[in-house]
Amino acid sequence: MTYTTLIFDFGGVITSSPFEAFNRLEEERGLPRDFVRRVNAADPDHNAWAKFERAEIDAATFDALFAAEARALGQELEGEAVLAVLAGAVRPAMVAALDTLKAKGFTIGCITNNVPSGHGAGMARSFAQAEEVAAIMARFDHVIESSKVGVRKPDPRIYQMMCDALAVEPATCIYLDDLGINCKPAAQLGMHAIKVASGEQALADLSAVLGITLP
Repeated sequence: MTYTTLIFDFGGVITSSPFEAFNRLEEERGLPRDFVRRVNAADPDHNAWAKFERAEIDAATFDALFAAEARALGQELEGEAVLAVLAGAVRPAMVAALDTLKAKGFTIGCITNNVPSGHGAGMARSFAQAEEVAAIMARFDHVIESSKVGVRKPDPRIYQMMCDALAVEPATCIYLDDLGINCKPAAQLGMHAIKVASGEQALADLSAVLGITLP
């Protein structure tokens, strides 16, 4: 198969996983490990997190709703504390890979589940970080943010939206995401899906599929 298009998730792929930051927050607060993920996994299409990623609620409402959901699970944690650690650190090797792919003539896109909080698409907590993320986002031929389109992964519509925007068929696309639940719909559409566990693994797998060396 000849692949022409690479579609990337942002958090956990281009940047380090937010789950690492969540685990540090849980440790600082004396909460069970993966508690934030547990809250967000409960009623995953209609909980505070899902509503915020679709921009159906504002940050203040998310703060209160998340706290109520955490309390229902027996713990105290406000939503604002989660938002404060949400933006991950940029992985330089992944950014270099984007530049290599562009130079080789590939089309690249980004589908990110994000929330209307912080600065810019990467939900940065500082303007310097926002500028860094903006420079990365400018490399993509098209970016889809869940908080702007009102649709979030794993809804199959968001992947089709990207294909339509880039005027490509799913079978010509490779999709990278750190969550298997988000890779599944991409694969069902016909994309070659790569589940990202680390930056090194993602680049190795992508290099193998494309037959090139990245970054």
